[in-house]
Amino acid sequence: MGSAQTSLVGAYTEQQHIDLIDKVVVAALKGTGLRIEDVDFVIDSGSDFLDGRSISNCGFLGAMGANHKEESRVEEDGLWALTYAVNKIVAGPKSVALVIAYSKPSESDIDNFWSGMLEPFLQRPVGLSHSTASALTAQRYLASAELSPEDLRVVSEHAWSRAETNPAIVTDGGRPSDESIATPLVASDYSRPVDGAVAIVLAVDTVAEKISPNPVWVTGHGSAMDSYFFTARDGDAMPAAAHALKGALNMAGKDSADDFDLVEISATTTVGELMVVEALGLAEPHRGIELYRSGDERINPSGGALPADPVMATGLVRFHEALIRLARREGHEANEAKSALVHGTGGFAMQNHCVVALEVA
Repeated sequence: MGSAQTSLVGAYTEQQHIDLIDKVVVAALKGTGLRIEDVDFVIDSGSDFLDGRSISNCGFLGAMGANHKEESRVEEDGLWALTYAVNKIVAGPKSVALVIAYSKPSESDIDNFWSGMLEPFLQRPVGLSHSTASALTAQRYLASAELSPEDLRVVSEHAWSRAETNPAIVTDGGRPSDESIATPLVASDYSRPVDGAVAIVLAVDTVAEKISPNPVWVTGHGSAMDSYFFTARDGDAMPAAAHALKGALNMAGKDSADDFDLVEISATTTVGELMVVEALGLAEPHRGIELYRSGDERINPSGGALPADPVMATGLVRFHEALIRLARREGHEANEAKSALVHGTGGFAMQNHCVVALEVA
């Protein structure tokens, strides 16, 4: 029924988590005819590790409007929080939900955040990090696809050219450099951590139809996770993303991702984005690069996660970006688009995947 996000910037030095959360909650409710008293429950996504304290959401309940309400925390990307809320509404008797995701990675060491997810005896001590794990995956993928590291520039160019026209993304002075981070990946191949928050208002059909003459519907969702141990995963594909897609398609009554007009993808590297494109069936294995070379307009019209990755909120931002285009919000009209597929990822080196289908009549 409503959604809002803050600007996504490298660092909010003058605003705290509660300021960002409060801003999006007020904005998401505005214009819906709903008040905070009408919200039955709140689901929020964030990370105690990034926030620097245990049960950190308890400090933000007032800003979330969650006082004296049922509230749950999802320690995963915000798209999982959205599917949690959808399931609670479908199960009944709850009617209206507020879903919030937020992040301030500028206040943390993002490398330690990712490495803290690793098993501490065999994986963490050898120095495996998110950057190096992503590079190992990239080496294998590029070899299988018979691509060079330079070929990946078309993916980053696709992302940043769209981000520079997205008023919600503050680029903080320009694009990342081609400085080597972990062979074969350079800085522009990695997603850029940013601060930000996003809020979504969901309602059951009987409420939605009273508020909006043409609401946007969540028609399906699915999620799956790959092996916890990085070395046990498929090195050049993301089968968990494909499994998540199946769940969403089955629920939505669709045959393939090609049935959707828009696709918003979360990824922490250029290679990760290519692998998700292929897992969603938008391209043959190892041929995802062709979609970017052809300038496919369906993929990440917002710019995606590479230019702006508000860790723990990225997937819900993708949902918001798809929603405002389907809802034809001013400045975000998406031609005749009536459906969208939204992807979120989480876990070390994109272990977990969630896919949500959206449609407007």
